[in-house]
Formats: sequence, C-alpha cells, structure tokens
Amino acid sequence: MVADIHKGNNLYGALAYNQDKIDRGKGQILETDRVFVPYDGQFRVSDCVQDFERAMPSQITTGKPVIHISLNPHPDDRLTDAQLADISREYLEKMGFAGQPYMIFKHEDIDRQHVHIVSSRVRGDGSIISDSKDYERSKKITDALEQKYGLHPKGESQKEAWQLSPVDASTGNLKKQVANVIKPLSEMYRFQSITEYRALLSLYNISVEKVEGSNQGNKYEGLVYSALDEKGNRVGKPLKSSLFGKSEGVARLEEKMHSSGEAIKSGKLIEGTKAAVSDALKASRTESQLRDALRKKGIDVVLRRNDQGRIYGATFIDHNSRTVLNGSRLGKEFSANALNERFADNSLREDLQKSAQNIPNVPASEGKDKQPQTGITDVGKAAGSLLSILTPETEGQNNQPAPRRRKKKKRRYGRQM
Repeated sequence: MVADIHKGNNLYGALAYNQDKIDRGKGQILETDRVFVPYDGQFRVSDCVQDFERAMPSQITTGKPVIHISLNPHPDDRLTDAQLADISREYLEKMGFAGQPYMIFKHEDIDRQHVHIVSSRVRGDGSIISDSKDYERSKKITDALEQKYGLHPKGESQKEAWQLSPVDASTGNLKKQVANVIKPLSEMYRFQSITEYRALLSLYNISVEKVEGSNQGNKYEGLVYSALDEKGNRVGKPLKSSLFGKSEGVARLEEKMHSSGEAIKSGKLIEGTKAAVSDALKASRTESQLRDALRKKGIDVVLRRNDQGRIYGATFIDHNSRTVLNGSRLGKEFSANALNERFADNSLREDLQKSAQNIPNVPASEGKDKQPQTGITDVGKAAGSLLSILTPETEGQNNQPAPRRRKKKKRRYGRQM
C-alpha cells in the first residue's frame, strides 16, 4: 500500500476535488468525523468547510493547515468499504491525527480502488500536528497495516494515485475541469518558471499565459488559462485566474516558484531526475525511444519546436519527485540545443517523422522566456489579445472580446490518463 501525502492551504479545493469524483459517479464518502454529511451523501463543499473551520481557532500560525492523503492498496487487494475505512482511520490515528475532523472518500476512477483523506493539521488549541519525518513514519505505518490486513506489499508497479483527467472542452463545464487540474497540480509539483508550469499543464490540455497592462494609469497583471485541443490550439473561452481564487493568481504562483527554487537548490531533487534522463538518453537513438524510456521511469518530456521543426525548448517532468525542470537546469547535455543536435544528426529523421504523425505536439508559446528570433509563433501577439480579458471593466463595457484563435502547425506531446 502506498501513501501519498500533500499539505496545503486550499481546503475548499481538496474537498471540491473529491466532490467531483462523487458527482461523476466515481466516488463515495466512506466515513467522516466532526463533519456533517446529509443522508443522501450529496455533501456541500461550503458546509463541510464550515465544519472544519469550527474545529480550528480563528487565528492559525501555519501556511499549510490542510492535509490531503491518498492511500493506495495493491491492485490485487480486494477490500470492503468497511476495511478501507478501518485502514484509513488507523492510518490517521497512527500519524497523530486522532480527534481531528476528517473525511474519507473512496475513488473508483482508475483500475483499482483507493481512498482519499482530508483532515486538518491544526488542533483546537491552535497547536500544529508535526510533519517531521512524516514520510518515514508513514512508510512504517503502511508496512504494519499491510501485515495486519494481509495486503500485498508495496511495489514499483503501483501507479500514481493522483491521475487527473485531461481537460476536454467538448464536454462543457470548462471552468470546473480546469479547476480540478490546476489546483492539485500547483500544490503537488515544484517548478521555477512560467514555462515549466505551462509544460506541466500541457499534459492535461491546458495552457497559461501571464498578461500585463495598464488601464487609466493603473498597472495590472494576471494569469489566463485556456483549454487546448489535440493540436495545441486554444479552444473555448479563456478563463481569468481570479475565477479560481487567489490561490491560483500571479502572486501565489510567484511564491510557489520561489519556494520551489529554494527546495531545488539543495540538488537532491535534481539528482534522481538527472540520472534517470541520462540513462534514458544513453539507451535511445531516436526521440520516440527517449520518450518511451523516460515514461517507464515515470518522467515526461515536453519539447517545443519552431516552424522549421527545430527544438528550442525542453522540459522534463518527473512524476516521482514531482519536479519540473527545463533541460538546461539539468545540464548542457540535456538542453534544447543538445537534444536538437542529437536527434538531427543521427540520420533517423524518418523515424521521427512517423512518431510526429501519431503523437500531437505541444504549443510553442513561451511568454517572456527566450525564443529564437525567426520562425516562431508570435506569442506576444497572442498574449496581447488576452489583455482585454484582464483589463478592468469600465462603465458601459460589459462584454470583452475573446482572443483570436491561433492556427498552429505544432502538435503536442502529453500524458493522456
């Protein structure tokens, strides 16, 4: 059994993520404590948030009061709902959360059952439940639970529990789909630039642009999210980050990138990714072989090309350490230039062309990041067309024009789950 622990400040987002599973018939509530749920099981996120808040003091001293855990038994384990609830409750108690409000959800949206637990790290007296060495403690607890309940031991074959659904603009409810992806991703992964964040989102058919401007002398800046089709074109109505709350705005994103940079500076997060990518490169003669080798290691690579097909951007997304890294951060041998030379000079263009016909490419939008000076889609124009979306509305101006859809020759690589 694998435990996946996430700490954050977005209680509403954590509960909404689980409510979405229930709404789609892919989840149910197994057990709650100190949180009221109607008999029909159709809980209201806002009501549950109030129940959690009543158990906490009005003033808290931590920036991450919420804990969201997924417990993932082996696919061959067959457990009843009562057993899943018992295991979840025992896990929480052994982790030090006895007496805390919690909700336990069962998910059935992938090839095995697993549970998600939402609880609070803040006790009623304002003290914080320590997270010191929580991953080491968690492993010991799951090992003990495996033995107690006769479960299969954890193994490398167990898949990632947080399998988010890519956005599909054709199904409607675009705002909710985008929110269900960006909220958990922004908390789970570390990235240091808007380019790295955009590469991560592209795996789930989402793009993001940072836009800046001024209105009557007042400067403003913001983020605009858009859904992408299979060819990397923006589709549907662009969505301002304010629609998703302050936690998804520019200020919070910059804080996230800064804190991620501090964590990555230690080098420990990069070492594993660098070694895995290096091994994959040694065993790969073509781009498609590299992708296959990396995916077996739990890593995605997002390449950006200009109109001539030259690689000018490479980003590696390590789902094991949840770290997003531009190739140049790993080293010169992993940079876009190095990869372009490697695959352009190996005389296997025919193989690359075949893979390009079958796998979509990522959009080449790079915002303010460095780009080649020729043959690249003009992202400045695209971002400029988005400015009207963020411009503060003035009297008599209620409808803002939607940005022009850009035709792209580029196609997009991404994980479809």
